Amino acid sequence: MLFILKNILRLLWRIWFYTLFTGTVLIFSPLLLIVTAREKWYPVFSMIASLWAKTILFCMGFVIDKTILQTPKQDESYIFIANHTSILDVLLMLAVVKNPFVFVGKKELAKMPVFGYFYKKTCILVDRNNIQSKQKVFKAAQKHIDAGLSICIFPEGMVPDDESIVLSEFKKGAFKLAIEHKLTIVPLSFYDCKKRFSYTFFSGSPGRLRVKIHPFIETKDIEISGMNTLQNDCYTLLYNDLFMNE
Repeated sequence: MLFILKNILRLLWRIWFYTLFTGTVLIFSPLLLIVTAREKWYPVFSMIASLWAKTILFCMGFVIDKTILQTPKQDESYIFIANHTSILDVLLMLAVVKNPFVFVGKKELAKMPVFGYFYKKTCILVDRNNIQSKQKVFKAAQKHIDAGLSICIFPEGMVPDDESIVLSEFKKGAFKLAIEHKLTIVPLSFYDCKKRFSYTFFSGSPGRLRVKIHPFIETKDIEISGMNTLQNDCYTLLYNDLFMNE
């Protein structure tokens, strides 16, 4: 009986999340249409997105617990990377990072009603099976970097189906971008998103969402020949930290 009751509560809680997620986008869509009309207004959109993410997390009963080992400067562009296990990762990144940034994300999300429209307008879309699409990412990234924005990438590329995996193998895109544009990498660990709100539907609970912003990794002296080493160093840093804090 207790098991059934827990699942009913989790079902209602999950419905509440998707209602919040979709409903708030619909309510604020007129404002979002304005602030996404011109690229120079992106910092305003970024502020709204951060407030939106914080509101949803708060209304879901999540409390953000930040550990900041180095603070990003507001007037610099960075590559933000983190582990990816949940839809909460996107919200947590928006809530924690104060620098205006653009997500690099899979193009499939652009097909979602309403949300997909704004996603397409404000993110760099990539088709991971198309080489030309990947090349366009670098041109789009340069445009945003020139405008003073940062870039956020989840290097795993997608959420692993196997929830026992601590950290999937990293793709090269984030590290190639960082080296070619000489951007500092800011690694973040998201410890609790999988536990709190995984893609297993009848699971999760409100509670603490721990985040750590690690010391930065500079790329200004790294050539493209050192990309694999940079990729492995970043992977090892996050894997060891996540493993120790599971």
